[in-house]
Amino acid sequence: MPLEGIYAAVTRRTLDDKNPEGWVPEQRISVEEALQGYTVNAAYASFEEDIKGSLEPGKLADLIIIDRDLTAIPPEQIREAKVILTVVGGKVVYEE
Repeated sequence: MPLEGIYAAVTRRTLDDKNPEGWVPEQRISVEEALQGYTVNAAYASFEEDIKGSLEPGKLADLIIIDRDLTAIPPEQIREAKVILTVVGGKVVYEE
């Protein structure tokens, strides 16, 4: 799940909290870097940057809306975020 991956990348903690200081903490990245990794960079890595990875006219419009701004909360709270809307190909496929 992307939110768990973002949490792990930003905090370097495990979901079971066995490493509260983070596993290899010097490898932490920012929330912005993690979000880029799951969006524009992932699209580029799969040679699909022309159809996905960012919200632009003509692209697939795959996105999620979550209940909080990940860039404005303490990183430890990222794992508590909830998806409230999922759009795939411009169509709502999940709504809380």
